[in-house]
This record gives sequence, C-alpha cells and structure tokens, in this order.
Amino acid sequence: MYPRVNINLKELKENCLKMTEIAKNNGIDQLMPVIKVVAGDLKVAEIFDECGFEYVGDSRIKNLKMYHEFSFKKMLVRLPSMSEIVDVISYSNLSLNSELKIIFALNLEAKRQNKKHEIIFMYDLGDLREGIYYKDNHLKNIEEILKLENIILKGIGTNLTCYGGLVPSKIILNRLVKIKKEIENHFNIHLDIISGGNSSSVYLFGKDEIPNEVNSLRVGEAIFFGKETAYSSNLSGFNHNIFTLEAEVIECQIKPSFPDGEMSINSFGEKVKIEDKGLMNRAILAIGKQDVLINNLFPIDRKVKIIGGSSDHLIVDVTNTDYKVGDIISFNLNYPGLLHLMNSPYVYRNYQ
Repeated sequence: MYPRVNINLKELKENCLKMTEIAKNNGIDQLMPVIKVVAGDLKVAEIFDECGFEYVGDSRIKNLKMYHEFSFKKMLVRLPSMSEIVDVISYSNLSLNSELKIIFALNLEAKRQNKKHEIIFMYDLGDLREGIYYKDNHLKNIEEILKLENIILKGIGTNLTCYGGLVPSKIILNRLVKIKKEIENHFNIHLDIISGGNSSSVYLFGKDEIPNEVNSLRVGEAIFFGKETAYSSNLSGFNHNIFTLEAEVIECQIKPSFPDGEMSINSFGEKVKIEDKGLMNRAILAIGKQDVLINNLFPIDRKVKIIGGSSDHLIVDVTNTDYKVGDIISFNLNYPGLLHLMNSPYVYRNYQ
C-alpha cells in the first residue's frame, strides 16, 4: 500500500551502535536516544532495546505507554503538564522538569503509587526554551526538591539549538558545569547525570570541547539521520537515508505550467508564486499536506521537481522522465518530514 515510509532497521541499529561508541569516546557514558520522531513505533523501539540503552525518551505519554514490554527505562523529554501527572508517574521512570509546582505534584502522585520518580532539573543556558535561567538564583529550588521523599534528583540538564538556535560550545556547557559544582558543593551531594543537550552537541565530538563533567546527551536526529543539528552536517560513517517515502502516481498529463485566469489564494490561504515554463508533464501523487509539509521532501530521482500540492495531492514535474500512472516515486526526508509522516494515520510503514 502507498504512500508508505520505508524503514531500514538494520541501518538504524548500525547508527545506534556507532553513536554509542563515539559518544563513549567523547566522555558521554549515558546516551539517551529520543524516539519521538517515529510516533511510538514499536519495531524502532525494539532496536533501541536490543542496543542496550538504559533510558529511551519520548515527548508523548501515549507513546511511553506502548513501551512497557521493553527493558529500557522510559524518559519523558517534554516538560510534564499538571493534567498528566498521574500518567507521568505511571508510565515514565524519569522526566525533565523546571517548575516546582509540577515537581511537588509528581511527588504526591509518586507517593500515592508507592514509587520513586527520577527527574532531571533543567537549566536554560541562553537558548530560551525550558529551564531555570542560568543567571538566576536556583539553589532554593534544589533545596525544595531534595526535601521530597518520592522524587530523586538524578541530575541537571539543558536544551540547546531547538528554539533559539544557540550553538553548543565549551563556554556554553561550562555554564551547566558551574551550576553542577554549586549544587554538589552546597548540598554535599553527587549528581549522576549532567545532560549537555541534544543532537546539536554531537558536532563537538572530537574537538575537545565537551567538558569532562558532561556525561549525557539526549539524541534523536543524530541517530535517525546520522546528522548533527548545530550546523545540519552529515556525520561521517553513519547511514543518512534510513527512512524514505514512496508515493504513487495517480495522474500524469501534459498541461500548461501557469494557471489560466485570475489568481487568488489557494486552499491553505497562500498566494502562490508560479513560474510560466510552458507545457509540462505534470504528475499527481497520492499524498498531501495533511501528511507532510512538501518542502521537507526531496525526490531521489533528480529529474523530478516538486511543484506544489494541496491537502491530498502532491504535484511534481516529470517532463524529463518516463513516469506514468501507477508508478512509484521515491523521496528522501528530513527530520520534520519524518515527524509528520510517522504521525499520519494515512501513511503505511514498510520495514526492511
């Protein structure tokens, strides 16, 4: 059935094992893969389990619920909300947190369920997404957390690049190291995990830029695409096209390339700029914007050019090809492309 995403599980496992090895060589003993991009896919989760990761992260409780059969601990990587406190304790072992009100609620629910719940307390080092701002007074927060009987302060962490595009560096990560030392010295404790960000920090590997105290990263794109995300560069020796999209041609006709008549906005409220290229062999594929944003697709056949699309149709220029109705056209994807496709109930999954 089409459209479908092809998933090469063998290549995925190779990336997992290689990333684990390289991470250890750079002082990252606690590599935490984030699986959210595949929307709770159990076959992908099985690969992560086979690779022996202690923690696997996801941003959705619904997905964490499905991982109960695996041996890895489950980590909620998106900050919990008050409305999901019960489920956070029920279905995750570790969560990232920045608000005392949430942490207090987690403690009460953990006590009710007779559990101990681990947290990583998050610090904003300047990217301006989640966490206590690193210049603010934070020790009072730690003092309150350490009083809680059913919460274990497993460590501290940060997120970089995802919102503000802040590039990881030794200077930036040393802000987190300074906080670690303040906490450990002030409270006479040891923090097991110092989580120095995500796949954007991978570009620091081999550069002697990661402080020795940083021992953990939360990575998704670096494993799934073999790419660091600080500068969006491919990592040498990794598989980069583990996921591909295939879509079927449902119409293929020669038509003008420019609309005939007055033009306004399209079905998405956009005023589209269209270039007149004369007659064109135009193919329509059975996939559309409700499945994926089309600028996140890249035809493998370079003779194929994406023109545009609507909710259920992708229009491509196949003038210099032999494609016909019923043929399949393949695409490489980027991270947001895969994220949307895997969350579409109309796209099939084909495991290789």
